[in-house]
Amino acid sequence: MNIQEILSLLPHRYPFLMIDRVLELDPGTRVVALKNVSVNEPCFQGHFPGAPTFPGVLIVEAIAQACGIIALSANPEMRTKLVYLAALDGVRFRKPVTPGDALHIAVEKVAEKRSIWKFSANVTVDGKLVAEGEVMATVVDRP
Repeated sequence: MNIQEILSLLPHRYPFLMIDRVLELDPGTRVVALKNVSVNEPCFQGHFPGAPTFPGVLIVEAIAQACGIIALSANPEMRTKLVYLAALDGVRFRKPVTPGDALHIAVEKVAEKRSIWKFSANVTVDGKLVAEGEVMATVVDRP
């Protein structure tokens, strides 16, 4: 899935779109997405000058957007919905992420009950784990 397809699925836009490409997709089940971390990211102006470190909260947002891709790609009627982050469990940050890193975000649906979806996520850079955890999201109608 290229950036144009991602933009047609997710409502996020610059500077908050955290998915650059989808490398693998099993609609409604699993995704592997890519986020290229550039020194030009707006967050690096203040996080941290002289030692740019990609904020963990933005890694979590990238995971949440990958979850959204799974849910919104499940079937055609889902494309009219929004996915909201509902809970985080066991999220851990293992290594710092810096400019030049490519985040490989692997997310798999664990469970789905009505409008609540549960996911498991691992984020790696160069094959090394940088973040992991479980995410719950709710799927709602767009206003």
